[in-house]
Amino acid sequence: MSYVFLLILLFPVKLIRKLFRKDTGKNLVIQTAKIGDFINATPLLAYLQKSDVLISRSVNALAKHDDTIEQIFFIEQHKRNLWRKLCFACRIMNRYDNVYLLQPNSVNLFFAAVCNAKNKQFLSTYTRRWYHGIFYATADGSVEHGKRTLSVTNYLKLADRALTWEDSPKHATKPLFKPAIYPEILDKPGVIRIGISIAAGNKAKTIPPAIWKRIADRLADLPCEFYVFGAPNEQPWMDDITRLYGELTNFTNLIGKISLEELPWAISKMDCYIASDSGNVYVADAVGVPVILLFGPCCHDEQRPLGKLLLIGNDANISSYVFETRYYFSQDREELFAVTDESLREIKHFICALPKAQASHPDA
Repeated sequence: MSYVFLLILLFPVKLIRKLFRKDTGKNLVIQTAKIGDFINATPLLAYLQKSDVLISRSVNALAKHDDTIEQIFFIEQHKRNLWRKLCFACRIMNRYDNVYLLQPNSVNLFFAAVCNAKNKQFLSTYTRRWYHGIFYATADGSVEHGKRTLSVTNYLKLADRALTWEDSPKHATKPLFKPAIYPEILDKPGVIRIGISIAAGNKAKTIPPAIWKRIADRLADLPCEFYVFGAPNEQPWMDDITRLYGELTNFTNLIGKISLEELPWAISKMDCYIASDSGNVYVADAVGVPVILLFGPCCHDEQRPLGKLLLIGNDANISSYVFETRYYFSQDREELFAVTDESLREIKHFICALPKAQASHPDA
């Protein structure tokens, strides 16, 4: 509610400055969520060609290598206190012709509503509050987003209602950023390189060690090398696997060794990626790597990789959504991410159909 009062406070300023607004041709895209959500916004960025963005600082390593982005603003910097909010609101008030709001929480709604843009398009979600109506009243249009509608398509519809996810591809960086130096193990010959994320930012979406062991055992007769990607704080999850099963000889631990800036290039070296609904599966999808998604409680109708994909899970367990993420569930993680014998057969069949597997193990 405090942002409603801020908008009312600035409303006279907004009206007066609107009299002096000039066309700029500039776009502003507001998406302040984390890695996967930022990558799912890149089809819109690509379609618009050039835009300024209001994003989370956590995705700066990707955004700074994106030639569809002109200027980057960080939400953490501009919502820090009342003075910064007011200054930023005045800064962007007459700056844009088009504003596209993809993450409609209260602070983002305030910044979008304060703009005197000719065209403002807001995503409207199932978490919308009654008092958000004052912000939506300033928009020129909105796209209704439901729990079973694909987020990427609805992001694109903000720019053109006729667009779908097939009209504009994702990217992680544009063009793909290639680091000058990267671990040579990523080029290991004669193996099927499988990237995995053993943890997720939301612990409830972290796949239990026993599941990884079952998958590794099922693929044991294939020349698979598992590359474990993750931030330094994810090492304890790897320690759990080691404590239970010892050192797994075909697991290469890259936790803490690959920065977010280098991550898209490193993942592009993989033949396949396996993970739960975490940022890295969207990085893999954006660089054209086939994905096996253990979706657990997350709704794959709303958000999922869009390239070559195998979905593993039980739809009956779905209860977590993009704008209504849950952190606690009635089932334990072993049940949420359980892999049946049939699922393991599907995983192996998917791996065996990969070009690298066909070349290295034609009888698999």
